[in-house]
Amino acid sequence: MDLSATTVWTVIVGLGIGTFLIRFSFLGFIGQRQLPGWVLRLLRFTPVAVLPGLVAPLVLWPAATDGVPDPARLLAALATVAFGIVTRNVLLAIVAGALTLFVSLSIL
Repeated sequence: MDLSATTVWTVIVGLGIGTFLIRFSFLGFIGQRQLPGWVLRLLRFTPVAVLPGLVAPLVLWPAATDGVPDPARLLAALATVAFGIVTRNVLLAIVAGALTLFVSLSIL
């Protein structure tokens, strides 16, 4: 499919304007107001919901294996979750998962 430069730039500018309007609708219109307590409690869970959404496709359908799950990535994900639950430390869990992935890729 051959797209013209005008089409590509129109899409880029349109997406940029759309992204700005979505962010401005939240930050610009209610940025100076105090949010209700229930909203603030729910916003605390945003990183916890976003991070698995970003990581899960990389574990279950990795591009390195053409979308086929492999034992190394599954083991690293399991080690990360287990280490995070035991230590309650996110950075140490990430390091443990990275080391597990490194070792399991060299072994398997």
